[in-house]
Amino acid sequence: MREKTALIFGFNDYTSEIEKNISSEYESVSIFTLDKDDENSFDLSDDWDDLDNRFNIENCIAFCILEDMAENIFLTISLRDTFKDLTIVALARDKESSDKLTLAGATKVLPSTQTTANVIVEMLEKPIITKVFHDILYEKSALQIAEIEIQNHKCFDNKYPSDIDWSRNHGIIVLSVLHENNTREFIYSSKAKHHMIKEGDIFVVVGYEQDIKELEKLIGKKR
Repeated sequence: MREKTALIFGFNDYTSEIEKNISSEYESVSIFTLDKDDENSFDLSDDWDDLDNRFNIENCIAFCILEDMAENIFLTISLRDTFKDLTIVALARDKESSDKLTLAGATKVLPSTQTTANVIVEMLEKPIITKVFHDILYEKSALQIAEIEIQNHKCFDNKYPSDIDWSRNHGIIVLSVLHENNTREFIYSSKAKHHMIKEGDIFVVVGYEQDIKELEKLIGKKR
C-alpha cells in the first residue's frame, strides 16, 4: 500500500493519531483544514481542481474527519461526486450519521463514540490492536467496534477481564471497560487487571458482526 497517498480532511483530536497510525502504510500523508490561512486549506464549495492537479487521485485514499457531521457528509458527497473511484474513509458520530455517510458515498465509515475516541491512543500502544485498527480503517474489512453492557456477569465466574482469552473463546478483542461511574480502563491496564467483571460494566470490543452478536446474547446488550 506504500504507493498510495493519504489525504486527511480535518484537524482535531483524531488527526494526529490517524496520521501516526497510517504513516507507515502510505508513501505520503497530507492534512487539509478549513483554516483559510493554512497552506493546505480547503473550502467545502471547492471544485477540487487544485487537489486533482496536485495528486494522482487514483493512488489516494481520503479520510473525512470533520467533527461537524453536516460538513463531513457534505465533504463526502463532494469528493465522491468529483472522484468516482476514490477510497473514502469517513468519521461518524452515531448510527444516523453513519448511514448518511454511507449514502453520501463513503467507502468505509469509522465510528467515533466518545469511548472509542478516548481509547484510540491506548489502542496504538499494542501491536495487535494497531493491526486491528488498520483493518477497521481499510475498506475491505468487516470488523466493527461496539459497546456491550454487561447484564449477565455470572457467566464470567468471578474472573477479571485480562484472565479471559477473548479472541479464542469469543472471536473478539476487548479494548476497554467503562464502569458505572463513567471511569474507563484500558483492558491491559493494571486497574483493569484487578477489576472483577460486574453487572453494568460496558465493554468496548472489536470483532466481526456475528461474533459480536453472539457475545451480546451471552453477556448483555449492545449500546
